Amino acid sequence: MKFAWLLLLFIPVASLASQDEDFLAARDAFRKGDAAKLERMAARLKDSPLEPYLAYYQLRLHWDEKDGSAIKQFLSRPEDTPVIDLFRGEWLKNLGRHQRWEEFAAEYPRALNIDAELGCYALQLRRLSDEGGALREARNRWFSGTGQPESCATLFEAAIGKGVINEQDIWTRMRLALESGNVSLAKQVAGKLPKKLIFPAAVLDKAAADPERYLAKNMLDKNSAAQRLIALFALQRLAKQHPQLAFAQWEKLATGFPEAEQHYFFGWLAYEAARALDARALGWYKAAGDTPLTEAQLAWRARAALRAEDWHEVWAGITAMAPQQQQEGAWRYWKGRALKELGRIADAEILFAELSREYSFYGQLAAEELGAAPAAGMITASLQTSKEELNWMQTLPGIQRTFALYRMDLRPEASKEWAWAIRKFDDRKLLVAAELARRNAMYDRSINAADRTAVMHDFNLRYPAPYRESLQGRLREHGLEEAWVYGLMRQESRFATHAKSDVGAAGLMQIMPATAKWVARKMGMRDYRKALIHETEVNLKLGTYYMKNVLSSFENNAVMASAAYNAGPSRARQWRGDKPLEGAIYAETIPFDETRDYVKKVMSNTVYYAKLFGQPGVSLKRRLGVIDAKNAENTKPIPDER
Repeated sequence: MKFAWLLLLFIPVASLASQDEDFLAARDAFRKGDAAKLERMAARLKDSPLEPYLAYYQLRLHWDEKDGSAIKQFLSRPEDTPVIDLFRGEWLKNLGRHQRWEEFAAEYPRALNIDAELGCYALQLRRLSDEGGALREARNRWFSGTGQPESCATLFEAAIGKGVINEQDIWTRMRLALESGNVSLAKQVAGKLPKKLIFPAAVLDKAAADPERYLAKNMLDKNSAAQRLIALFALQRLAKQHPQLAFAQWEKLATGFPEAEQHYFFGWLAYEAARALDARALGWYKAAGDTPLTEAQLAWRARAALRAEDWHEVWAGITAMAPQQQQEGAWRYWKGRALKELGRIADAEILFAELSREYSFYGQLAAEELGAAPAAGMITASLQTSKEELNWMQTLPGIQRTFALYRMDLRPEASKEWAWAIRKFDDRKLLVAAELARRNAMYDRSINAADRTAVMHDFNLRYPAPYRESLQGRLREHGLEEAWVYGLMRQESRFATHAKSDVGAAGLMQIMPATAKWVARKMGMRDYRKALIHETEVNLKLGTYYMKNVLSSFENNAVMASAAYNAGPSRARQWRGDKPLEGAIYAETIPFDETRDYVKKVMSNTVYYAKLFGQPGVSLKRRLGVIDAKNAENTKPIPDER
């Protein structure tokens, strides 16, 4: 594959290879703490766009030297690169740990990425002059079900000591920790209760390990807030595993809880039941009364109503959300649909009209509700970029650093450098950057830039179609729709040939090793070995064969096949309803967040690719179709891992 052809106009291939070797050697020397070797490599790369990284490595190896002039000089550099802000954050944390507040105060205003640890150090500084304000702000950070860094712990202890964080606040954080399943944090927080209220932390472990056994073996003292809290945790844990078992246990214990806690339990039972696609969820939501619901609970209240096709409850559930949550594309669309089903056509069309201007799954559906053709408003012509624009773009150090890091397969660093380089670009510059990346086969970065435009769009950059020649034979062989295959590949890998997921899926089509082995055996590939999964031709061969198998097993239903490709065929079947479901409702009520988003984007991508390929227009709603009920079984065996 050709790479960085524009950069090669300026730097010979051999020179680029030598620079890459030197940089990787410097990176390795930094990791090993080899200052002498790092210094030699830095001298060789002093004129490279990657020089800021070498300076960063060197400063980190000399972290504790008394002379801070080199650090100050680095932090005042004019280079626009994330590595400087990365170092600034790390240096500020070091200053905070050593309570060097004067230096911290001078540098902190220049920090751009402020995480929880750094934010709490800033509050420690503020506490020196405004203790009350700092501790009140620390209290706002206290209400989290996740652990907080040590820099926050100092503030929390002070806030508890001063009564800014009170006993009820401690109970609230324990509850938040248990809701998140963070038992270790809950035990830590429990230790901050007054001595008379402290309970054996081991009971939390028992409730977490076997909630059904805990509930059966332990008598509930309704006067003990701790026992009620642990019982509610066990019930919530059990509801996650099996809502009916949790409800059966609840019926034995319910009278031991005050009304507010009864409503609280039903809120969580309803949520877990909705995620399990249990039809009783709506009834349990009603039993929750006016208990405050989290964003996730509210979302699944609306989804449960969608599964039941209870349009008034869909409307009521969405209306109960906070304004910010209601502004999400999904809820604007489904609120519009609910209004339409309830006969409020004009109100529905107002929502659809605004949403239809967005190029997204729900933007497409909203446009179709208004009678628009598939992919309405999409321009198929490419933006023409001039040689001068491309030449200017490639001279930017941030772009050069991105290309160099990408060339060395340092994808996380390349992605950060790219995002930093283009963060202030207008639409025109974004599209020039996208075109430059496309010409260098950096399709994921090209898509990233093209997707950011607000007014000026180039859909050929948003939806590139590399490897078409290699795919044609496979598409004909398996009778697959080209637009769907590209819609899926775009979502899987963004056309990065060496993409690898956290669970091991690899290549353009993100195939799991076990699935690749199964497919290779089915295809009679006797010479297949694991390393071949990264070869483009082999990956496409295996991936398209598997796509065809999945599609056939679901009677050519692309929605179900897309869900199965991501989460496994058995899950895709389990997610069907007891009666036929509108395809959009099936997609919206997939319990896995990743798969729900995946299916929507694959189907949306498919509509755009079909138009770019000049294929007959098929609406997204028609493509989504209707999903058969659960009793429509198909037992064709295919592996659950792609």
